[in-house]
Amino acid sequence: MTNTIENTQGSEQKPDTDAARIDSELDASARLPRRSTGSGVVVARTDVEWLGRYLLGSWAEVRLAARELTARPEMQRIEGQSVAEHRERVFGQLKLLVEDGQVHRAFPKSVGGEDDHGGNIAGFEELVTADPSLQIKSGVQWGLFGAAVLHLGTEYHHRTFLPGIMSLEVPGAFAMTETGHGSDVAAIGTTATFDEATGEFVIDTPFRGAWKDYLGNAAKHGIAAVLFAQLITKNVNHGVHAFYVPLRDAATGEFLPGIGGEDDGLKGGLNGIDNGRLHFDGVRIPRANLLNRYGDVSAEGEYSSSIASPGRRFFTMLGTLVQGRVSLDGASVAAAKIALTIAVTYGNERRQFTAGSDTDEEVLLDYQLHQKRLMPKLATTYAASFAHEKLLTKFDEVFSGVADTDEGRQDLETLAAALKPLSTWHALDTLQEAREACGGAGFLAENRLVGLRADLDVYATFEGDNHVLLQLVAKRLLSDYGRRFAKADFGVLARYVVEQAAGRTVNGSGLRSFAQTVADFGSTARSVGQLRESAAQRQLLTDRVETMVGEVAGKLRPAAKLSKKDAADLFNLHQSEIIEAARAHAELLQWEAFTEAIEGADGTSPEGMDDGTRVVLTWLRDLFGLGLVEKHLAWYLMNGRLSPSRARAVGLYTERLSARLRPHAQDLVSAFGYGPEHIRASIASGAEKARQSEAREYYKAARAAGTLPVEEKKQAKAK
Repeated sequence: MTNTIENTQGSEQKPDTDAARIDSELDASARLPRRSTGSGVVVARTDVEWLGRYLLGSWAEVRLAARELTARPEMQRIEGQSVAEHRERVFGQLKLLVEDGQVHRAFPKSVGGEDDHGGNIAGFEELVTADPSLQIKSGVQWGLFGAAVLHLGTEYHHRTFLPGIMSLEVPGAFAMTETGHGSDVAAIGTTATFDEATGEFVIDTPFRGAWKDYLGNAAKHGIAAVLFAQLITKNVNHGVHAFYVPLRDAATGEFLPGIGGEDDGLKGGLNGIDNGRLHFDGVRIPRANLLNRYGDVSAEGEYSSSIASPGRRFFTMLGTLVQGRVSLDGASVAAAKIALTIAVTYGNERRQFTAGSDTDEEVLLDYQLHQKRLMPKLATTYAASFAHEKLLTKFDEVFSGVADTDEGRQDLETLAAALKPLSTWHALDTLQEAREACGGAGFLAENRLVGLRADLDVYATFEGDNHVLLQLVAKRLLSDYGRRFAKADFGVLARYVVEQAAGRTVNGSGLRSFAQTVADFGSTARSVGQLRESAAQRQLLTDRVETMVGEVAGKLRPAAKLSKKDAADLFNLHQSEIIEAARAHAELLQWEAFTEAIEGADGTSPEGMDDGTRVVLTWLRDLFGLGLVEKHLAWYLMNGRLSPSRARAVGLYTERLSARLRPHAQDLVSAFGYGPEHIRASIASGAEKARQSEAREYYKAARAAGTLPVEEKKQAKAK
């Protein structure tokens, strides 16, 4: 289907206003023929069917199959259930996933899987539309518990443990996080000490802070766990390793000797998951239960590893579990799409106030403020969606073996750590804005926005606290900076920028030299129209990252000559700047992904994209890019990158872009491809439109019949 809508927003402005000049620039940029009606209005259109297929990405069929599954009522959340009822429903849904077989896609063919890592994540993240609790609980079972056995274990573990995990015969927990240590996994307190006399590991939680905590499947359903502990043999601590540990008697559900636990109880969301705590006192497991892909212990207690460096070994082990961050990135984008579909649909139907008519009330989405609230969120969602496709492709390349190198894995980890914070924060912001944009109706549980936001709240700290992840990204950027410019003079540093070129979102380190010196954006000679050019936006965004990384690197340079404590204090002094630089880098990655989605890697539009769709997506990309500039306007002004008049133009431009995109908003959310069975919000079902139509017809008929009472102020005028 191709929808054609006239862009009449702003057509009544006087020709010499800033808004009119911006509208003229937008019309010129569209490069579409004007209508022969003499209206002088540029026509842009969105090919919804083509765009919907394009957004499905490389694993389109997998996504469609997953959506078909989540459309089934038995897979969907029932609002108002008790915690116990919700937990049992979700556990029952896991059994339906086993029957369907899609959750086995990433496992090896030798045990009944398909070795399809990218497809597995693509299908998994769609489960968020049915119930985020279902998505996360299935992620615990197969994406964490099962994946840890797969990636950290060897052939023995695959044959012994994976069949039961895949069939759900053995529900399991992923016991990494402790009450006292979350993101700092290297410092966990649980120990696994090898007893040479018996050939067993002895698991202990020596103090309360070492209890394993917040673990899905731990409170009730889990009968085994992959447990992370400090491996100790011959009185030497070899750091964190993973162990397969039975937890409960499968028949009775009772804890095995030496194991205890508690239910985490009611949470702020995701109450379909039985999160709990575990503690261990002298629990013995066979030596073979060490998942020994990266480190092993002989019967004599001798430790060996193919990776000599303990630090590198630790990060290699954790890196194999990056799929959790990848899937959270995609699921957050999906949730934002659901929220915007609800809010835009409601905003296109709900009417309020007779601002421009004596009889008809205005549609909410025709108000400038409503556009300003929702259109930038829509632009960011598209950017995040295209960036996620890049991340998913990179993930598949690494885990399929196509690009499984140390550098490839580091690139994947850095990219996931950059994008997951942005998408999870964006989903929360979008759900909240959508809730408010729908007024009181948005607060009703039946319209899903409050429930989705509560469920996704933990995504900001799940699989790595967002700020910690951005700190990881910043350290990578600073490390690359240091290697490149350790001996460089100031002239070289001045030309250093983030390694991003058109058509390349994922790259070796995130850093490269730009082909030219950063332009003087303080010049007033540039016209407002040039802000819409991708080269200008790229320079503005790239220059910000380049400058921030360079400044932080300069401030941290003395750390190499300081004591450990003084170096840590210096790093802590600039921690906020470090994280902000990483966030700017991640925003640039999203913008690059959006730009490549429109322009293609070779500078040409993707096959099948018509001119109207290209124009609408370009406006949307411009709104995202210039929205970032507007968001960080203080930085651009303080650093002399924009003059005050140019800064004002940025704000005007985003306003006009929001207005220009308003007629296309419904098409843009329709292209997300979620039907009523996925949205499941009454205010997005057409019910509001029916109510509004009924009210308008009622008053129209009453006016025609002359039965409406006279308003008091009109009566006063008549006298």
